[in-house]
Formats: sequence, C-alpha cells, structure tokens
Amino acid sequence: MKALRKWIFLLLIIVSIHLNGCSLLNRYQKEGNLNLSGLKEPVIVLRDDKGMAYIYARNIYDALMAQGFVTSQDRLFQMELTRLFATGRISELAGEKGKAIDIRMRTIGLYRNAKKHAKILDKKTRLFFQKYLDGVNAYIKTRSDTHHLEFRLAGIKPGPWTIADSLAIAYYMGWDSAANLHTEAIAQMLVEKVGLERAREIFPLNINPDDFPKERNEAQDINQEFAQLHLATDKKIMSYVKDGTLHVGSNNWAVGPMFSANGKPVVANDPHLDSRILPGPWYPCGIITPDFRAVGVSIPGTPVMVIGRTDHIAIGVTNAYGDAQDLYVETVDPKDPDRYLEGKKSLPFEVIEETLTIKDKDAPQGYREENFNIRLTKRGPVISGVLPGLKTNKVITVRWSAFETMEPSIGLNQFLTAKSVKDIREALSHVNFIMLNFVFADTDGNIGWQVSSKLPIRSRGDGTIPYVVKDSHDNWAGWIPFNDMPQLYNPQKGWVGTCNHKTVGIDYPYYYSSHLSPSYRYRRLKQLLGSPGNKSVDEHWQFQRDTMNLMAKKIAPVIAKVLITHDDTKQMAQILSQWDYMDDIDRAAPTIFQAIYRKFALLVFQDELGEDLARTMLDKWTFWEERLQKMVLKGTSTWFDNVKTKDIRETVDKLFLQAALDVADELGSRLGRDPKKWLWGKVHKLEFVSPIRRKGFGKGLVGGGSHPALGSGETLCRSIYDFNDPFGVIVSASLRMVADLGDDDKVLAVLPGGVSGRLFDPHTKNQIKAFMHGNKVYWWFSDKAIQEHSRTTLVLSPQ
Repeated sequence: MKALRKWIFLLLIIVSIHLNGCSLLNRYQKEGNLNLSGLKEPVIVLRDDKGMAYIYARNIYDALMAQGFVTSQDRLFQMELTRLFATGRISELAGEKGKAIDIRMRTIGLYRNAKKHAKILDKKTRLFFQKYLDGVNAYIKTRSDTHHLEFRLAGIKPGPWTIADSLAIAYYMGWDSAANLHTEAIAQMLVEKVGLERAREIFPLNINPDDFPKERNEAQDINQEFAQLHLATDKKIMSYVKDGTLHVGSNNWAVGPMFSANGKPVVANDPHLDSRILPGPWYPCGIITPDFRAVGVSIPGTPVMVIGRTDHIAIGVTNAYGDAQDLYVETVDPKDPDRYLEGKKSLPFEVIEETLTIKDKDAPQGYREENFNIRLTKRGPVISGVLPGLKTNKVITVRWSAFETMEPSIGLNQFLTAKSVKDIREALSHVNFIMLNFVFADTDGNIGWQVSSKLPIRSRGDGTIPYVVKDSHDNWAGWIPFNDMPQLYNPQKGWVGTCNHKTVGIDYPYYYSSHLSPSYRYRRLKQLLGSPGNKSVDEHWQFQRDTMNLMAKKIAPVIAKVLITHDDTKQMAQILSQWDYMDDIDRAAPTIFQAIYRKFALLVFQDELGEDLARTMLDKWTFWEERLQKMVLKGTSTWFDNVKTKDIRETVDKLFLQAALDVADELGSRLGRDPKKWLWGKVHKLEFVSPIRRKGFGKGLVGGGSHPALGSGETLCRSIYDFNDPFGVIVSASLRMVADLGDDDKVLAVLPGGVSGRLFDPHTKNQIKAFMHGNKVYWWFSDKAIQEHSRTTLVLSPQ
C-alpha cells in the first residue's frame, strides 16, 4: 500500500505539472541572494537558457565551494545514487534486488580503498576536494526545503559527503577503464571448453591501423600455466563477467593550427557511456576567477573538470583500455580452508566483515542488516566461490593497479590552472586511478596525446587468461615508466586521435592489453582528418555524427554475393549491394546487415562453445569482431563447420544463407515482409528514462521518449546495442564537444539530456532534440557571451 500511495502521489504530481505547465514542486533558488557559510567573498552564479551555471568567484576555493553548491542544486539525487552504487549501498534503496551488486562493489573495494587514499592526500589536493564538498554539504544542510522531489519518491535522504565518497566515485569510473577482467574470464572459459590451441584461434585480434602494413594478425603466445576451473559454473565470478559496472568507450582528437580554420588547435571529444538515464552522466559548468577561466564537465560528486577548455588549454578523454587488472588462481590450503598456498608456504586469508543495510518493508525499522565476509590474499579480494581443482580447491582473486599506486596528488585538479601541454603532461603523471587517453592542446599551437595511470610490467604471463599462483614470486615486476606510456606530441601529420583502439605499435616493449576496440572507428577518423584542406568547427561537429561503417563495407559485399543467388534472399542482397555503408535511420541495409551478421556469428560459435558461452563471448563485441572479420574475408575456417552435423560440411556461404533466412522470418513477422521497410530507425532506438521510473507505468510521462538512433557500434557516431537483446541502444555519446582555441566566445557542446537532474525541470531533457538531430548548442566562454546569454543571477554571500 505504501508503494501504491507513492505512485498515486507521483501520478497526481504529473497531472498537476501538465495542467500548470511549470515545475513548482521541484524547483530551487536561481535568483536573488543566498548566504553560504564558508565563503571568503561573494560569488555570482549566472545561468543561461540551458540552465547551465557560470560561477564568478574571487578565488579558487570560493569557486569550488560554489561549484559543489550549484551541482547539488541540479544533481544531488543523481549524486546520491552514484554514491550508493560506488560504495556498495544501493540495497538501502533497492532492497534485496540491490544486494548482489552491493556485495560485488564492496568486494572490489572501491570505497574501502578510497578511504585509504583520502588519508594520504596532500594539503592542496585535500583542500581542493573539501571546498567542493563544503558546498555540497552546505546545500544538504541548509536547503532541505529545495531538495529534489526524487528523494521523497524514493524514500531516502541525502547524507553528508566526505572526500572518500568522491574518491569512491572516481574509482568507480576508473574500474572499467582498466578493462581486462571480462576478457580474462571469457578466455579462461574458452580454454576450458575447447582447449588452449583451439581457443587461441578465436582470442581477440587487436590491430593498430598506424602499424599498417605490419599488422600482427595472430593472438599473442600465452606463456603461462593454465588451470581447469569450470569457471562457467561459478555464479559469483559470472556475475562479474555478465554485469559490468560501466559500459565505456569514446572518440577524441586534437588538430593542430596547420589544419584548423582559425589557426589555433581544435579539440573534439564524445565520450561513450550509457546515457539513457536522464539527465546524462556529465555536469557542465563554467568557472571564472582572476587566475583562470574554464568551462567543461565533471562527474557530479567530484570537483574535477576532465573535459572542456580553459583560457590556455583544451582537453578530451577516451578509455585507453590498458590492462591494469589481473585475475589470479589461488590454491586453498587443503589442511585449513582459512589459508591459501604460495607453493609450500601457507598464508592466512585476510578477512573483512561487511554489514549491508537492506531496505525491507517487513523489518521493524523498514531496513534489515546482513553481514558477510570478504577474503583477501596478497593480490586482492576473492571474487569467486570455491572452485574444485584437480587435487586442491581453488579461488579467483582480482588485482587492480590503482589500489597499489595511490599518490598524495591525483593530478586532475591541476587542469584548471595548466597553461600548456607541458603542464598537462605533468599533471597526468600523477593520475593513477583511471586509464584514459587524454588528448589536449594549448593556445601556443601544441597538441598531444598521453595515456594515464600505471600499467604493470609482467614478468610471467600476459594478462589474457588468469595467472596461476605457484609460489611467492610477484608476476608484477614493476610499473611501466610514465615516459614509456603510449603518447604522441606535435606529430608531423598535424593531428592526434584515439578511438579505444590499439594505440601501441608492434615494437612496443611491454604488454599493453588484450582488450581493445576494433579499429573501424579510428580508420574512419584517419580518412576524415587525413583528407585535404583545413577542417572547420562545423566539420568536426559533423565528424562526430559520421555513420560510415567500415566493417560493413568489407563484409556486406560477401553477404550480398551469397544472398543474390537465392530467391528468398535476393531482395535483401539487392539492398545490401546498393548500400553506401552509412548506418542512417532511413536505410534498411543497416538493419539487414546487423541482423544477419549477428545471427551468423552465433551460428559460427554456438555448436562448439554451447549457446550460453557463445552468447557470453559475443556480448563483448571487442572480443570477437576483428577476429571474425578476418575469418570471413579469408573465406575458410574450421569454425564454420557445425561439429554436430557429421555428414554435412558447413561453409561461410551456407551460414550466411541460413542466417539470412532466419532474419527474414524474424524481421518479416515484426516489420512486415518487405525488406525495404526494415528501416534502421524503426528498430535501433535510444530511449531516455527517468531514474525514478525506468520501466512500467509512467515511464513515458517522466522520461525523454524513444528516438531513432544513427550509427552503430562500428561507426564514429557510436550507438551500441546488446548482442543478446537487439537493437535498442545501450551505449552512445554522453557528450559531444568541439573546442576551438581560436574562438574566445564559445564552445560547441551538447548533452543527451540536460543540465538539471530534477523531475519535471525544463532543463532535464531540453537538449535531447539537439543531441539526436545534430543541432548546435554552446557553452559560453567570454564574459560578453556569458552576460548576453544569462537568464538568472544568484549571489552567494559569506554568512
């Protein structure tokens, strides 16, 4: 009944809002004067017609406090959800449904290690975080009458924030940038299923297009011991494989003065995340002090502006996918299950007791507590159950470099005052918690790219499959020196760029990663930026929405050649043959290609791997796309033959035909029998939802609607769907930004939702149309432009 009353209340609110046409029940103060204890001098906050705040302060610490305050005005509920997730407390909101997630997050130890990191921060870094959080906590404490309506609907209240909370969110963002856990687990299961040599035939193929024509086409040798673990039967480890914390990707590039229209560098960035939950993951803000001027985005709950521009530099990021994680096979001491072995040496598991607070309507206080233990070895926490080995029981532990390389400085706080590419590089030398490709430029005309964080130098094994612990030897022998991490400065070609692809050459002296994005997006970027002539800001804006699918350009003709010879598939073949390989919403060819190739991939692998393992592998697009393309273009592979049909030999042609016939039945029953009407925009949609109502009744009223989506997982305009639940978009650009250092007035940038995270606020989803259609939206930079476009003025005064 309590839940029913809540949703009746929500329905009445919705009706009220639609009748009154305003957000009276969820508003906050944007104009006039407010006292903010802790400020040294007054701060002025201007907001433009997007609701974006521009903070004018006399010093950096007042600016940071105001940033925390205004971020809380707009995004406090989103901040609280992120904090609950990162710290392993989401069951306080979601009840039993959140329990498994909380156990995983606490086992990984994001918050546990964030607390350790907070204790060693230097004074400057600590003050940087604390001033921001002083603003957050001031809003929570003094403005309870304007807290988000969502708190009441969810039945939770915001609590005070600590530096450890912010660092936990930073670690949360960094966890999946370290990449390799899923790849290792899947590789292990493949070896267990078909043996090492057979599995190596379908291990990830990673190609750096800048190495052409010297591509390394085979998987690296695996020079390490293998343990049979029956990993697929362990529910704990499979929860890590199938339920990643984040889906991350991105494109970024910087073009030097010689190829820009204004004679100054241009930086473009579109980070790829799950952007379906309004208002989107990034919070935009402008900060102006006597010492610097900056406009860009941060993750709400953290003060660090990681994408944007200042009066001296511009910066953008992508996931670098450097392998900073390893899985370890540890042996449980057969004489004592509370100990583990390193050779003959027996060591005790470290045990940490955790207590979950789980929302429970049947409990006396509405919550119940539940305890569980986390076991750790010297390498990290145990993330599996007990796995029966040949002679002794095994467990799997996970290790992440970020927890072993904490520094007193986190580096990113130096971006605001950086004046050159050299300053950025110095700042990045201290960024160890997240593995990113940073591209950047300065107003002197310099451009650069640098990979952040620490990568281990492996003395044994290469991180492709779990490492079997046999003794006390540490297979992480040290760290790749910062000067040896992938990087490039002022190249002769006049630009730098990354698309999550393999960026190291075949002569790179260290193992970098076995989990990287296919090369299609970067190859397309090379085509666009390598074309003759200077590139305008408008052209860079268009490049971010480019839909050329270079994978389809290779494979679609092979499919069409097969289908044209059969009456039942001839029309699909004709559509593919006439296709320009642009994944646009008004074309049927992308639908036909994606549907057939997806079905084909499943046919190739499911007979030998079994459907469950095949789908688990195929759900990780980076694992198989380049490898399968090579097999298709070669035309022969033992993987094409179905081992279950002893008297029939399947070929690539037969599998494509079978896939096409299956697709004809499936799409025909769903979209009609005419393939010309199977338009990509009918099936490939991006749906925006409210965090308070993601499904079911009322979702459409509080959400942002379902929209036909350009692109695919293989295009610069990236929009990935779940392999096992096609074709709705789950990952897309979470921001598009083009920063021209020759334009002192504005930055071209659009969000998939809006600035505000408040239900019914007009600035929660007012950028969706521009985002979906490519319309221009700006962050204002100069005083003149900010003043001209400001709509409200709020003065924050010292108490």
